[in-house]
Amino acid sequence: MKADRRLKRIPVIVLTGSEAEEEIERAYDLHANCYIVKPSTLDGFVDVVRGIAAFWLGVARIPRGGGEWGAGE
Repeated sequence: MKADRRLKRIPVIVLTGSEAEEEIERAYDLHANCYIVKPSTLDGFVDVVRGIAAFWLGVARIPRGGGEWGAGE
C-alpha cells in the first residue's frame, strides 16, 4: 500500500494480538503509522477503537484532496 503513490498517505494502523518485538519492528519497517495490541476485554477493545477514531478523525491532520491522494484517480 505504501508503495502505491495513490495510497501511500492513507494512515495504516496495525491492530493485533501480538506483542512480539519482531512484529512491531516489521510493521514500522513497512511504514505503519502505529501498532496497537488489542486489549483482552471487549470494553478495552471498544475504548481503543474510540481512541483511534478520536485521534485519526479529530486530532491528526491528513491531506483531504488534491495531490496524489484524493485526486479522484
